Amino acid sequence: MKINRLNFCVIGGGIGGLAAALALRQHGAQVTLLEQAPALTEVGAGLQISENGMCVLRALGVADLSAGQKSHGTILRDYRKGRVVSRLPGPTAGPTYYFHRADLLNLLHSAARKAGVDVRLGAKVSNVQKHPNEAEILLASDERLRAECVIAADGGRSTIRPALNGPETPEFTHQVAWRATIPWRPDSGVVTASLTMGPGRHVVTYPLRDQSMMNIVAVEERSDWQEEGWKLKGDPDELRARFSGFGGPVGEILSKVSDANLWALFLRPVAEKWQNGRLALLGDAAHPTLPFMAQGACLALEDAWTLARSFDEHSGVTSALAAYEQTRRPRAESVVAAAGSNARNFHLSGPARLAAQCALMAIGGKLSRRYEWIYSYDVTA
Repeated sequence: MKINRLNFCVIGGGIGGLAAALALRQHGAQVTLLEQAPALTEVGAGLQISENGMCVLRALGVADLSAGQKSHGTILRDYRKGRVVSRLPGPTAGPTYYFHRADLLNLLHSAARKAGVDVRLGAKVSNVQKHPNEAEILLASDERLRAECVIAADGGRSTIRPALNGPETPEFTHQVAWRATIPWRPDSGVVTASLTMGPGRHVVTYPLRDQSMMNIVAVEERSDWQEEGWKLKGDPDELRARFSGFGGPVGEILSKVSDANLWALFLRPVAEKWQNGRLALLGDAAHPTLPFMAQGACLALEDAWTLARSFDEHSGVTSALAAYEQTRRPRAESVVAAAGSNARNFHLSGPARLAAQCALMAIGGKLSRRYEWIYSYDVTA
């Protein structure tokens, strides 16, 4: 089915929404993107795009590698003095790149605008209603829009997902994540991530923007903070107090934090229903994932490419959306499960932690092969 006569509305101006709008437009669709924020801005934060996501960016024509940092692997460290436990090479499928989220959003936004996507900011969607031959989008301003297909890419706390799946109660994982970035001066030309593991907590750091900035994600197990918003202000001194036992390089990094955000990690299942023949979920709205495989953005990019291709390969909106869900669901469920199981591996204590470190020292570089099925997946092939 050629989609050059179809009118789409994409809800959400994040990475998944922009990628979907761009992919659909490149296939010939008329696309309007609605973003509730008045501007496409982003609190400083980094993200990792592994080869399975990079192949989509290349296919979309937005793989500006100068905006990212090419990774040469990950260093695993013990928390006390930062002792190196093991060094993991990058995936054999291809290198991972570290992007500042705002930089990647800018690349996708510019490409979408240039391709002819109608991007409307400050457009908050209240509801989407299905009709026999189209869907109706109700905005908070009381304006109504109509489209033959609506794509909800409005994140893990999607307000559109309940229209397909009813109300849901997310499960608190008893883990809280801190995010921060700091100015940085590289001490080496080799770009790596560092994963520092301690009992009940871990810290991931990696450089951004030509190593002029360091990205920090610090995760701890706790039960006294259950507010879900991920841009909530945190106290840098409290961050340092909670990770006071962490020394070595990560201790130096944490000492420089002057501004931090934190959010409680909640678990939502992969959506039971992704689409109804006119409305479909994409990215975290369909399959929210914990950050322990760094695959949230990559899965959304894979979704975007598969969605557009489904309309080329199947006749009718209903058939195309059904094919999209059928294709993406098994992959999303597997990656989400892998991320969930990784969480406990980072926070071992006592004899289990020592045994795990011995195993890491023994198998080292072979560990990354365990996840090659994630990184080597090329949805554009």
